[in-house]
Amino acid sequence: MPKKLVTFGEVMMRLSPPGYSKFSQASSFELVYGGGEANVAISCAYLGMKAAHVTRFPDNALGKAATQFLRKHWLSTEHVFYGDKMMGKYFLEKGAVHRPSEVIYEREGSAFSLIKPEMINWEHVLKDADWFHWTGITPAISEGAAQSCLDAIKTANKMGIPVSGDINSRKNMWNYGKTMQEVIPELAQNCDVVITSSRGIQEMFGFGEPGKKFQKSAKELMEHYPKIKKVVRKTRRTISASHHQIQGKIWNGKDYIKSDMLNITHIIDRVGTGDAFASGLIYGLLHYDNDDQAISFATAACALKHTVPGDVNLVSLDNVLSLMEGDTSGAIKR
Repeated sequence: MPKKLVTFGEVMMRLSPPGYSKFSQASSFELVYGGGEANVAISCAYLGMKAAHVTRFPDNALGKAATQFLRKHWLSTEHVFYGDKMMGKYFLEKGAVHRPSEVIYEREGSAFSLIKPEMINWEHVLKDADWFHWTGITPAISEGAAQSCLDAIKTANKMGIPVSGDINSRKNMWNYGKTMQEVIPELAQNCDVVITSSRGIQEMFGFGEPGKKFQKSAKELMEHYPKIKKVVRKTRRTISASHHQIQGKIWNGKDYIKSDMLNITHIIDRVGTGDAFASGLIYGLLHYDNDDQAISFATAACALKHTVPGDVNLVSLDNVLSLMEGDTSGAIKR
């Protein structure tokens, strides 16, 4: 039977000027939907897993359209809730060559930000799940979202379901009276797998110093929080806005494992590449017996997302396996 992933988080409308135009040139916007956790679920669905996303949409035509987007991409929407009127959104100006991308968020007061813990029965939601995933963005949105995320993690712990958290967060999102240093540690300490960086560990937990080697920071994090079994990161070398190199790294308490460095010479869309890495990691850890293969799979999935427009990695399992095994030709599949 296919493994099942459950994710929790906001889904937003993404509005972008056509092609690589700047905001000042736009007379229309292209619309797609996306959100970190839903991106992970959809990517895993395209790899052949079962996947469900838990979220809250406005009770109007936009909320229904977003739900249809999730269904179109193979997600169960049984646990999508509706209420209030506003859909979270963000505007993306895509960069090119030496011009960076720019993002503007409009998500305060969205239907998801107004979610309450009592709205969700997590034992029912997780009853047939093999994995639960969250990101550090969700608890930054509102106190209700943070408490709901904590309830989900603790329920998964009680039910013996592995939990992963991609905990790198954006400081400027924490606007409801609590800081990430107050909230993230309680969530992360109940995870089996944490995706972060040495800088993230220092900022959120106060361990180590800026610039400290990732392996040492990861080791210190696991010493303080023994439930965490693996600490993972993706490193990126930016040659230009269109040319990057990426590598996956994992510390499992015994071994420090690095994937091969993958060279991405022509980026189509880099939004959602971290989510593609997380989805590949989850798939790899559920389907391989060793961390070497899991981190190589995650890195290959991440690299391929750079070639796909939109927030979501829509590549197939065969695509990832082919790149993971060293086929970088991009030859036509017949």
